[in-house]
Amino acid sequence: MKSGFLGLFGILAAALAIVVYLSIYIVDPTRQALVLQFGEVRESVREPGLNFKLPLVQNVIFLDKRILDLNVPPLEAIASDKKRLVVDAFARYRISNPVLFYQTVNNVLEANQRLSTFLQSSVRQELARATFEQLVRDERADLMGKIRRDVGSRAVAIGIDVVDVRIRRADLPQANSEAIFRRMQTERQREATEIRAQGEEQARRTRARADRTATVIVAEARRDSEIVRGDGDAERNGIFADAFGRDPEFFSFYRSMQAYESGLQTGDTSLVLSPQSDFFRFFNDPSGRARNRVEPPAQ
Repeated sequence: MKSGFLGLFGILAAALAIVVYLSIYIVDPTRQALVLQFGEVRESVREPGLNFKLPLVQNVIFLDKRILDLNVPPLEAIASDKKRLVVDAFARYRISNPVLFYQTVNNVLEANQRLSTFLQSSVRQELARATFEQLVRDERADLMGKIRRDVGSRAVAIGIDVVDVRIRRADLPQANSEAIFRRMQTERQREATEIRAQGEEQARRTRARADRTATVIVAEARRDSEIVRGDGDAERNGIFADAFGRDPEFFSFYRSMQAYESGLQTGDTSLVLSPQSDFFRFFNDPSGRARNRVEPPAQ
């Protein structure tokens, strides 16, 4: 009797433990919970802690409460200036209304697909109103703000709060990039050719001015040198004339000595002269009088 009572008590204790175990669930700080009863949402639990539910009748699903990432595959869009762009964008979002989220998309995978559709549609719509320069330089932040607000207004219907939308890259397609690169290269080569031509023209002008200035300077220097040389020759001739006038015999002797020095140097030049020539008069007579001169007969 006693052993039977103990066995029944043990069974009841085990059943009670199972019921308690099935009735308890814990929500950690990074998640939020929905209590479902036969597929219908009965309670939404967003605060962390220990909670209870009806065992076997109710079940609990957990949803992430942190900010989630959405990476969209690169998409092609056409800007208002008819340029085709390849845009790489991403979004950050959190589940703000878990009940609505569960009722509309049910899970994160489906939510990513729906949100990706919203984001791609909004990106194409906003880029169709902007130019390529506005996207990559002037109004990029404003465009991303407009896209975030548009996607956020659509995402409210599925219980999602869009935190941020960013455009990583916005490039031209490869074929367009190569064509633009070739065009830019051609333009730079043309500019370089023009700059070289202008530089060569300026260099020729500078060289021409320098040559003209050099020619003028050389001509003026030659003119001045000829004037100085002429003045020197005139002064020299005046000195010679004055010396000749003062002592003609000494001057004749001096000039003959210079002639001997210049004419009798060692070299290939040969002189065929008579010893009685007037050129050698100072060799024959120190006074310079010519020898064997025939004196005229006395009258």
